Amino acid sequence: MDLGLDGKVALVTGASRGIGRGIAERLAAEGARVAVTSRNADAAAAAGDAIGGRGYVFDSDALGAIDGLVAAVERDLGPIDIYIANTGGPPVSADPLAFTDEQWEAAHRTLVVSPMAILRRILPGMRERGWGRVLAVSSSAAVEPLMGLQLSNANRPGLLAAFKHLAHQSAADGVTFNAVLPGRIATDRIAHNAGGMEKAQAAAREQIPAGRLGEVEEIAAAAAFLVSQQASYVTGEALRVDGGLTRSW
Repeated sequence: MDLGLDGKVALVTGASRGIGRGIAERLAAEGARVAVTSRNADAAAAAGDAIGGRGYVFDSDALGAIDGLVAAVERDLGPIDIYIANTGGPPVSADPLAFTDEQWEAAHRTLVVSPMAILRRILPGMRERGWGRVLAVSSSAAVEPLMGLQLSNANRPGLLAAFKHLAHQSAADGVTFNAVLPGRIATDRIAHNAGGMEKAQAAAREQIPAGRLGEVEEIAAAAAFLVSQQASYVTGEALRVDGGLTRSW
């Protein structure tokens, strides 16, 4: 299927590894001109080179750097057509009251405020040009609280609500807002949280209806469709890619 992404300019934040990297690779394979970001300059450059895109240094916590990032991408690649709002997950703890005020504020800043600040900069152009795709890489915690992920439980639903509102406002202008909600995906983060990939896979066999962890490529495939030309009538949606783990509708 031709997804209609050839020549489109895509910004994928937090894309030096994991899910963000997988999505960036898939978009590049579809012909998009991809800008990837990482907090680490070497990692950003390596990821950009590996996918045939360009790497940029950016920390989602640094709101003051957003104007510079967008200006650099637009200068190098052109106006941004696709924005993938992705970042590393916040700290985890079995005690939902263990997080400090600073951790709460940082999670809100990276998961909610930073994407909205980027959108203030790029959404008007998308609407003027009559085409745009915005996708949040969220979590199943956005619709069903997960043990140990209190910062995600509290903040990720807020971004989905904000995207739903923007979806209603922007649909007639050819701009869609959607989200993918990954469950347990075989990344370094899941391995770290579980005490190793073997333990994560063992838990998945017992707890996930599909009997395994998901693969980054499966998230990337869903993301690529949601930002495609073919998905122009899909907006305001949150697609769960979790092997049946989430129990609620």
